[in-house]
Amino acid sequence: MSGPARLFAVRLRFVAAVVLGASACGSPGAEARTGLADTVTIAGHQLYTAAGFSINLFAEGLAGVRHLALGPGGAVYAALSDDGRIVRLQDANGDGVAESAVTVLSGLNYPFGIAFRGDTMYFAEMTAVKRLDPGAAAPVTLVPSLPGGGHATRTLVIGPDNLMYVAVGSSCNLCSDALPRAAVTRYDLNGKNPHTFATGLRNSVGLAFHPTTGELWANNNDRDNLGDDLPPEHLNILKDGKWYGWPQCYLPGKPNPEYSGADCSGVEPPAITFQAHSAPLGLAFYTGAMFPASFQGDAFMTYHGSWNRSVPTGAKVVRVHVQNGRPTAIEDFVTGWQLVGGSRWGRPVGVLVASDGALLVSDDQGGRIWRVTYGR
Repeated sequence: MSGPARLFAVRLRFVAAVVLGASACGSPGAEARTGLADTVTIAGHQLYTAAGFSINLFAEGLAGVRHLALGPGGAVYAALSDDGRIVRLQDANGDGVAESAVTVLSGLNYPFGIAFRGDTMYFAEMTAVKRLDPGAAAPVTLVPSLPGGGHATRTLVIGPDNLMYVAVGSSCNLCSDALPRAAVTRYDLNGKNPHTFATGLRNSVGLAFHPTTGELWANNNDRDNLGDDLPPEHLNILKDGKWYGWPQCYLPGKPNPEYSGADCSGVEPPAITFQAHSAPLGLAFYTGAMFPASFQGDAFMTYHGSWNRSVPTGAKVVRVHVQNGRPTAIEDFVTGWQLVGGSRWGRPVGVLVASDGALLVSDDQGGRIWRVTYGR
């Protein structure tokens, strides 16, 4: 098997116990793995996941692969941000491994968010939002002047209202940024009529609409330099016109030390919090038919992992339990990229429910896309 991404099939089968009783703040430190049983080894490293699940390598050789999106015909689209490319991966024979990675667009300025309406692809570069029409030789610019630098990801999702939502992170750890930074902005699909939807979001990378309520969920990377365990990371259910605290506050009633006199009473509270410095990036609701029925409507998040914690945390995929449209608990789902000693052999970024119900996870450090299945 060959292709520009040198894709290959390695089926990894293992059984491990679900991590039970995870707190809203997650597990501090480098993967205690309490309750996990068997493991699988690849390239000298081990992964751990929930009982009955399997992992195989869907694709490799994709340097810096980040955001994932589902396109026409069940094809997977991936943003190779540092390389300035968007590629299409197709598993034509249904064996769980992509045969090739075909470049759709190149020469882009840090592409990240990708979304589809029919056969039309919408995507966000660092400083612009664009549309690629079917058969077109070049994309059309819809939003031309997003700010560059700082947190570089520009996540884009299209809602059930047929409007486009774009998240732009802050330029700094803690400062007063002008809009559209540290906010989610809503646009018509043609890029017109910008509306500031939610503010005070230091860096919300994972955006997803709840499949039943239609509400927009967003995880958020909070500030650094307050120690190992402050402030907690957030999973928010965004509401139009609400302020989520940054930079003055990190929780309702909790001002940042640099803004000690700030009024934090108007901060919209997070839906749930979890371990500081986890660096949540990907977010997707499970709507497939492969996993057990208990997973329906739950969400998956990726933690890219800390860079400034005395004991590293993150570098894993977690399951968010959801009841009545609200998150109730977070537990580990795939772990092992974080090694006990501080180093990592992978860092999860994007998470996507594929057309067959499998869960795909991108790893920008390893240049791989992993595929998690159940009962196979």
